[in-house]
Amino acid sequence: MSITRRDLLRSGVVLTLAASCSSGSSPATAPSTPPAPAPIPKKKILILGGTGFLGPHTIAAATARGHSVTIFNRGRREKYRPLEIEVEHLYGNRDPNLTADDENPASPKGLSQLEGRQWDVVIDNSGYFPRMVGASAKLLANNASQYIFISSISAYDDVPAAGGDENARLAELENPTVEEMGKESENYGGLKVLCERAASAAFGNRATIVRPGFIIGPGDPTDRFTYWPVRISRGGDVLAPGAPDDPLQWIDVRDLAAWLVHLAEQGTGGSFNAVGPKSPARWGDVLDTCVAAAPGAKLEWVPAAWLEANGMGGEESFPIWIPPVGKYTGFHRWSNDRAEAAGLTFRPIAETVKDLLAWYAQDVPLRVRITKEMVEAAKAKGAPPPKTGGDPEALRAGPTREREQELLAAFRAKP
Repeated sequence: MSITRRDLLRSGVVLTLAASCSSGSSPATAPSTPPAPAPIPKKKILILGGTGFLGPHTIAAATARGHSVTIFNRGRREKYRPLEIEVEHLYGNRDPNLTADDENPASPKGLSQLEGRQWDVVIDNSGYFPRMVGASAKLLANNASQYIFISSISAYDDVPAAGGDENARLAELENPTVEEMGKESENYGGLKVLCERAASAAFGNRATIVRPGFIIGPGDPTDRFTYWPVRISRGGDVLAPGAPDDPLQWIDVRDLAAWLVHLAEQGTGGSFNAVGPKSPARWGDVLDTCVAAAPGAKLEWVPAAWLEANGMGGEESFPIWIPPVGKYTGFHRWSNDRAEAAGLTFRPIAETVKDLLAWYAQDVPLRVRITKEMVEAAKAKGAPPPKTGGDPEALRAGPTREREQELLAAFRAKP
């Protein structure tokens, strides 16, 4: 039987009266020791994925809280980047019709290694196509109590200028059977919405839909936010796009991972925007924080209109920053009230910047090694060279130093 706050208050009054009667004096005034927090029920957590960016941080957060973790994936990424924490590893393919290893027909097929197993919570951070999310959700609906699906803030079609909440209009695809992102990733948001619906169809109110914005922090393979602290740490004149007052939102991967575990512990259902900080930050403050972490750079602000006119407008040119104009006016102003009420917290951006600089310095040699190993493995098989993203020592996002300086020179020379 659970103990309510009223029960605790009533018992406290009774004990105080009893002590008073037995001693013949007034009750002691020393404060009583607060009751110990209730122990956290240990959960069996299945992560569909687990070896990319968010997965290892989720594993770390879950195991630190005493939960047991199983991961399910194709087993490819950890050949080059082994996990630091040992957990149970099942193999297969999100597509029920395919095997884990394209080159080995005898490797586990589809979701077969999940069959007959039970977990308390499923965290799906590798679902992109509704047919595959539906397959795993249906298989696990009677073998798990909760399904946490990692969607995206891009699931919204409507971006209210003043900032939207979870009731904003979602993206819809003309062809719901499509299984490609599209040349410009135009299908990404609509596919995420269909994945959300597939998870909810199988789990009902036991489904939890999490829509993160830009996920940043150590381990980010995209360098989208990483570009800024690293570029600024190299000194010189830095092109700062837009205006200092432009809004910016993000979520540190470690805050997101810890919150996913919290949602699992609490069994929280519903849909949530996973963005921070508490209120949208000023773009200028974020870049100033990067400068403070590694002094020596000077920011030179270039208006969004000039960049657009010179073919460098939008997030594709300068990562994570999106000019707050037109249909993107509210993009970095999403409401996170519901997520905060459900326990999401945010670390200071200065901490993220400091940790990113330390991580990136260590990760570049790993990128060089992995690229070399992948090229050599392909050559040994007689296969074409893999797509490795170019120079492993170069940032994977943002303009090159040469392009940045060309733009600054052109901006300074404008009439």
